[in-house]
This record gives sequence, C-alpha cells and structure tokens, in this order.
Amino acid sequence: MEKVIYVLWRDPQIPPSQWSRTVRAQLGDKLQSLGAHGVQINVADADVEPADALRQQNTKPGIDGIAAVWIDSAVSMFRQPYDDAVRAVVPHCAAYLVTESQPIRNTRFPAQPGERTAGFSQLAFLKRPPRLTPEAWLDVWHNHHTRVAIDTQDNFLYVQNVVVRSLTHAAPGYDAIVEECFPAAAMTDPHAFFDAVGDEEKFQRNVNEMMDSCARFIDFDKIDVVPTSQYVVRAING
Repeated sequence: MEKVIYVLWRDPQIPPSQWSRTVRAQLGDKLQSLGAHGVQINVADADVEPADALRQQNTKPGIDGIAAVWIDSAVSMFRQPYDDAVRAVVPHCAAYLVTESQPIRNTRFPAQPGERTAGFSQLAFLKRPPRLTPEAWLDVWHNHHTRVAIDTQDNFLYVQNVVVRSLTHAAPGYDAIVEECFPAAAMTDPHAFFDAVGDEEKFQRNVNEMMDSCARFIDFDKIDVVPTSQYVVRAING
C-alpha cells in the first residue's frame, strides 16, 4: 500500500466556501468509491480563518488544501482513476508519493468519518536546503527535531510525509509535507500553540527551542504553511 498526497489549488473564480464543500463531498466520496484504503481531505476554509496569521506563502498561487489517499499502487496505470477524480474537481493540483511517519497519533480528539477533526490541521511544505545532503537533512529532522516538536508544542497529531517523488508534471519541488493538528485555541493564542498557557518563561523557552531547531533544516523563505480543516473521509483502519 502506498500513500499519495494531492496538493490542491482553488480556481479563483470559485468562492472558497463553495470550493471547500465540493472538495469535501464530491472528491472525498469519489476517492472512497474508487477503492482507496484511506481518504483524507484538508481544506483552507472559513473555520480556520482565525489562524490566517500562521499562514506562510512562498509558493504562488497559495496552496488551498490536500487530498491524501492510501492505495494499492501509485504506478501510473493503477493511479490514473484517482488522478482523474481529483482533476475533475480541482483542475490545478500536484501529486506526490510519500512515506509516512506518525510520531503522534490522534488519540486525544479522534477523527470521526466525514466529520471535521477538532481544532485545526497545520500543513507545512518543506524544501531541503542545498547546504544539507538528503541524509543529513533527514537526520536533523527525524532524529533531532522530532523530539523538539513534540516537547514544545500542543500538537495532538504529527505526521511526517517524506516525498519519494512527484507523480505529476511540473509539480513544485517539495521534499516533505508535514501535518500537525492543534486545539482551536492555538489558532489565535501563541501560548496555547506552544503549550505554555499562563507560563511566560516556558513560552519563551519553547519558542526559542523550536525556532532554533527549525532553522537547522528549514529555509524559512522556502517554506509554505497552511492552516486547514481536516476531514478523515475513510480511516486506514476503517
């Protein structure tokens, strides 16, 4: 089984609310009907507008969401029906084969099929800095930063998707796609985001530790960060 992430861009002629409903309903249902073992839709919608200050945009136009599917094979001939389904709803998209690691599983606010997951899901699209080899980059991220990300934030889901290869023509050159879920309060309260409500010393310590760790393997002028609503249409074990 392989995980494919489709990065989605909204047609600017379509209102965000309409686009969000269409992607969640039509695309989610279609991907599930094709036989995907798991389907997840993330959309930047009205529910995450309070988190707009967290958005970072270096890819233009800005990313509006993702559709993730777990399928038997990402080989083109087997993946084609999924590509067609995505393009029928979202003409501008890019697909990536990824390997998935879940340092934090969502046991705190378990997702219910087809319903919006509590809080919000922050997506980060990473490009490996040229100063680091692929091996060194993964070592810093996985073997050092992972612990920092867990210890300094109030994230209740943490998924690290390493891009194996792009599957569509002219896809932006992302090397990883990160998914982190946070409680709703973290959309507007940095202290809630950094797990330091009521503790200014802990807040400053966590912010500094997190930023120092990120700077080791991320170029901040290359990253995209997108707050989204997460909808698990079909869970992998469902």
